[in-house]
Amino acid sequence: MQFFRLLSIATLAGLIAGCTTGPQRGDPPMALAPFVDLDRFMGKWYVHGYTPTLIDPAAYNPTETYERAADGRILTTYQFNAGDFDGKQKTYRPVARIFDKESNAEWRMRFFGVINAPYLIIYVSEDYRYTVIGHPDRDLAWIMSRSPEIAEDQYGQLLSELEKRNFDLSTFRRGFHE
Repeated sequence: MQFFRLLSIATLAGLIAGCTTGPQRGDPPMALAPFVDLDRFMGKWYVHGYTPTLIDPAAYNPTETYERAADGRILTTYQFNAGDFDGKQKTYRPVARIFDKESNAEWRMRFFGVINAPYLIIYVSEDYRYTVIGHPDRDLAWIMSRSPEIAEDQYGQLLSELEKRNFDLSTFRRGFHE
């Protein structure tokens, strides 16, 4: 049984790795948020836009909640309804470590105890109401706010943070909230 679980995790890791396109020649350097105040960043965020992955191909009511642990790790809870607003609630609990302690904008997120993924805070508003998260390969991204509602012009401004960094948005979709 343990063997099949490890085999499944290894297969999932391979599929995730195989989905990345990598930065293209001529891409601008990945600009990150100059500094992230971790205490202000903690708490609940509503996901308004995201790149679907194998674990969340159709996420409704998606939220991401961060909590600092005493040992410095960031305990994360990613929740959503699968498939539609009435779909089964899924919960994942990856754990992050701060990779760049000078800016706090680069984390490593650990999934299922074995998969480490870069997590880049490329933008956070001064009032910590909005954030944009990306992956160095520019193929995965998230737009989040502190509220389940977001104005279209604000969403567009956040989407432009990804566009000016040359993210592949061909599969990017809205995260819908009731």
